Amino acid sequence: MPPMASTSLFIPVSFAPATAAAPARRSFSSHRSSPSTVPSVRLRRASSSLVVFASSSPPRSLDALIFDCDGVILESEHLHRQAYNDAFAHFGVRCPPAADAPLNWDEAFYDILQNRIGGGKPKMRWYFGENGWPSSKIFETPPSSDSDKEKLVDIIQDWKTERYKEIIKSGTVEPRPGVLRLMDEVRGAGIKLAVCSAATKSSVVLCLENLIGLERFTGLDCFLAGDDVKQKKPDPSIYVTAAKKLGVESKNCLVVEDSVIGLQAAKGAGMSCIITYTPSTANQDFKDAIATYPDLSNARLEDLKLLLQESLVTG
Repeated sequence: MPPMASTSLFIPVSFAPATAAAPARRSFSSHRSSPSTVPSVRLRRASSSLVVFASSSPPRSLDALIFDCDGVILESEHLHRQAYNDAFAHFGVRCPPAADAPLNWDEAFYDILQNRIGGGKPKMRWYFGENGWPSSKIFETPPSSDSDKEKLVDIIQDWKTERYKEIIKSGTVEPRPGVLRLMDEVRGAGIKLAVCSAATKSSVVLCLENLIGLERFTGLDCFLAGDDVKQKKPDPSIYVTAAKKLGVESKNCLVVEDSVIGLQAAKGAGMSCIITYTPSTANQDFKDAIATYPDLSNARLEDLKLLLQESLVTG
């Protein structure tokens, strides 16, 4: 098919960029810090080791660790893209309507799209709004009324979600390195554990049951999905809601995210955030994160406690 003009479009966003005043991002790969008993700490990257400095500031306790799902617990964006393209093909979605073949989001474009707009329905609304509402097997002519446009998006999203579930259930998907070990460390330490995802609840439930196991899933202290809040990330409402349900202060929560959208949601809720980036998010600006990791295989609970304490000191 001819190349989509949209793949070169700048995607406007409704959220404010991260502030420039935050400290430079800190990257961790293979080191591990030693546990410390000082009341609070300042951590500094010096050559290949962590240097710990005592501080008189009161310690900030880690009361809850909150995971995003897509990109954090599993690398999933390529799976979502496959499911969307399968849905577009199934319903014969042509955008623009005169296109010779169904819509197909290529990898480069989808990386941009998914890192700018959270949630599947908002992605489609934006795309169709920019490129023209499509013809399809659902509506032979492009929908013109708001109700028909929403019906189109709802039907495509529902089919896409079921297709995504089939991919997850295929047994070919595994959790990212370090996720299960860190979850077990947190639970063993008596710290509350939560998962907050912008994705559809049924698809997140399936992912968690298959990837972290039913026992870990049912043992979560809080689980929220996109269906549970009105606004998607980068709006902070999902994390604000989580803190209330957990019964903890936002400042004592640490969020694990993979993208700047999730980072902004966490910061907007008054929470500190670490990043475990994926190939599609590795080049984003994570200066507001208190640490970045290529994955969680070397992220230890004691390190995270120290990082949270340091974030209080450095403000």
